[in-house]
Amino acid sequence: MRIGILTGGGDVPGLNPCIRSIVLSAIDLGWQVTGFRRGWEGFLSIDPGDPASIDAFTYRLDREAVRGIDRLGGTILHTSRTDPRTVKEGDRTDHVLCVLNALGIDALITLGGDGTLRFSAHLSGRGFPVISIPKTMDNDVFGTDYCIGFSTAVSRSVEAINALRTTTESHERIAVIELFGRRSGETALLSGFLAQVDRTVISEVPADLDILLPLLVEDRKSRPSNYAVCVISEGARLSTDADWDDSDLAKSNTKRGKVAVGQRLARQIEQQTGIGTVVQELAYLMRAGEPDAMDRMVGFAFGGLAIQLLQKGTSGRMLALIGGNYSHVPIDTLLSATKSVDVASLYDAERYRARLLRVEGMPMFLY
Repeated sequence: MRIGILTGGGDVPGLNPCIRSIVLSAIDLGWQVTGFRRGWEGFLSIDPGDPASIDAFTYRLDREAVRGIDRLGGTILHTSRTDPRTVKEGDRTDHVLCVLNALGIDALITLGGDGTLRFSAHLSGRGFPVISIPKTMDNDVFGTDYCIGFSTAVSRSVEAINALRTTTESHERIAVIELFGRRSGETALLSGFLAQVDRTVISEVPADLDILLPLLVEDRKSRPSNYAVCVISEGARLSTDADWDDSDLAKSNTKRGKVAVGQRLARQIEQQTGIGTVVQELAYLMRAGEPDAMDRMVGFAFGGLAIQLLQKGTSGRMLALIGGNYSHVPIDTLLSATKSVDVASLYDAERYRARLLRVEGMPMFLY
């Protein structure tokens, strides 16, 4: 049997451990593994009749190729955000299927976020055997409690937030620390809770500055060292935002026309309170570097599970962690709803803080 692998969307720590697990598990069964470079974009660059293009965008994965990659962040296969259905040439799903058939790929394992996995579900619907594995540091893929990359992103964020306390305290300012999270505030919520910041603003709840700013001022006054810390999701909305929409966040940073929400909040703090701010967008630092123990563990486990399903002849599934247990759901599950913070259970929208109304019986990550 010949397995294909690709990674798509933003890179996260934990992808390489998953790739290694897939490859070694497949080799133990006598299967061959082909890696496709640059996600779905790589497929569109392959001409099945041109060996040079095949060599440029595929990668024979054997034991030596994956030796030690579990210690590395990112993805050795590289990535892109391409959806073959929406390129300027039109829908190129048929080309993707042609490439798979021409290269003799019997089944495909895709590692990605919402966009990558949507096309994976589409490809599965066209009859090709696909297993999809959710990864995103925003942890916003519907159908699973956990996505590869989330734990490392939270760990990186907590470390950075606590490090920024020193300069914020030294200057007696209010720190505004912006984290990734366009549609879901889970990363900001958990990072803010674990770092025990003063206030956290999430994507799901617009921030009323008439309430938030006095709270931050009071937080600063209540601390002998005279500083405060606020974490905010990149997709958060402020009460001062006119004609707000989040379409700008779908663009790369260099193409965005709007000032980031962390900067907008900091300006309002300074204008309305006269207190200086420290503003930091953690951005790509959240996904940089090697994976933590959790993302190595989940990456290894998901990789092994993907091969076990294919060995049983099972495809058309998305791997998942549900209630702390490894599982799998129909591959199109993510299309049925949007995953976001359970505000009623986990967030105090009036105080802009995480709250735990119930802990007993909750999964480890409190979802």
